[in-house]
Amino acid sequence: MTPTATVPRLATVAAAAVAAFTLVPLAYVLGFGLASIQEAPALLLRARVGELLVNTTALVVAGCAACAVIGVGAAWLVERTTLPGRPVWTALMAAPLAVPAFVNSYGWVSVTPAVEGYWGAVLITTMSYFPLVYLPAAAVLRGMDPAFEDMSRALGNGPWRTFGRVVLPQLRPALLGGVLLVGLHLLAEYGALEALRFSTFTTAVYTVFQSTFDGPAATMLSGVLVLGCLLLLFTESRLAGRSRVARIGSGAARAAVRHPLGGFAPLAWLAMAALVVLALAVPLGSLVHWLVTGNSTAFPFALLASTTATAVGLGVAGAALTCVLALPVAWVCVRRPGRFGRILERSTYVAGSLPGIVVALAFVVLAIGTPLYQSTLLLVGAYAVMFMPRVMVSLRAALLQVPPELDDVGRSLGVRPIGVACRVTVPLVARGLGAGAALVFLAVVTELTATLLLAPNGTATLATEFWSHTSTLEYGAAAPYALLMIVVSAPAAYLLTREAP
Repeated sequence: MTPTATVPRLATVAAAAVAAFTLVPLAYVLGFGLASIQEAPALLLRARVGELLVNTTALVVAGCAACAVIGVGAAWLVERTTLPGRPVWTALMAAPLAVPAFVNSYGWVSVTPAVEGYWGAVLITTMSYFPLVYLPAAAVLRGMDPAFEDMSRALGNGPWRTFGRVVLPQLRPALLGGVLLVGLHLLAEYGALEALRFSTFTTAVYTVFQSTFDGPAATMLSGVLVLGCLLLLFTESRLAGRSRVARIGSGAARAAVRHPLGGFAPLAWLAMAALVVLALAVPLGSLVHWLVTGNSTAFPFALLASTTATAVGLGVAGAALTCVLALPVAWVCVRRPGRFGRILERSTYVAGSLPGIVVALAFVVLAIGTPLYQSTLLLVGAYAVMFMPRVMVSLRAALLQVPPELDDVGRSLGVRPIGVACRVTVPLVARGLGAGAALVFLAVVTELTATLLLAPNGTATLATEFWSHTSTLEYGAAAPYALLMIVVSAPAAYLLTREAP
């Protein structure tokens, strides 16, 4: 029996329905783009578009490369060397996920305007998103069977050759998945880049919508982002390969030998400390500074409490719905390898590369004139579409670690496929599902643009209140909302560092 046979028809239908749902924003972009196709040359063949293309490409390439190097390097130091204070470093490396990118940029810009521009954008987005690579890489290094490295060294390979030939191939799925998430975030990033005055296609889309309400121009620019997303997906697919990483059993039940740092220990410690200062100390220090010295600082406790409750509620609802929708898609794409499964999976990534305003407008067009318009359900559905990649990457990696033979064993004992999924597969991927849920919660709590457009009238969150104050340069008034976003996000970021029992 092949793994394909273990996928029930109901799961396939559900996965196809979810994939179609996630393509609503793409349909919106294509629909409006085709309606104004005659204007495409005039809209796209401009010097400004060329500048945006260079800026966006340069940011994505540099940001992905920097996150990959920093994420893997930090994971190696923490998990595979004698660097002291491993539990502390583990928590600190995940903590930047609790600081939204636009809060990070707010902290830096309020300290010095020198960070505005390309290099500031690379620095701040890297400091915000490198944990997306660090966390899966650290998890793989922590659970990797050390016997493979022992055999490589026994064959005469040195540390670097062993890393390149043994460790890196096992890291590849996690590394590429993390880099893919970073790339999608960089394509869709708005708040941080707007504060840093660095123009990309996403900031241009917002400018066009806000200043001229030029729908055709904005959708054409969004179409370029879709092409960028497809290029990222193609590159990740080609680099990932099709090698199997699942195995029966947990391998050697012993910890990997930690490599002594020797004279490099102070340098490694300083590098990790510098990373913490750049990613955490500067934005948090800036928040504290404005809380203490800002002329506009205020603590409207009722509003702070209501916006916190709303943000947490939306975060929980968004995480739950996204996980439920992602499960059948991930199951089908892993258990039914082939073109159909890849198409379903890749469909769920497209909306993640689009600006939140485009996703929101797509759902407005879909729901206008219906009871769903300006409802919480529509908002949560938009969150699920926007942040589906965060669950898909974690869940796919977890499913790849579960041997399909376990499904066959369950079927051979007379259990139906749905029963096998509930009793065997889901418990085995619960950790990956939980990691995806935590990542979605972090994203929803700090989401800004789609919330502004789709939230029911009178709904305010921590992110929307923060942005309303920073847009009028009331840094002191904005600081309490930024601090609460970090406090609310911290537990979810910490959960991502927990080791499996």
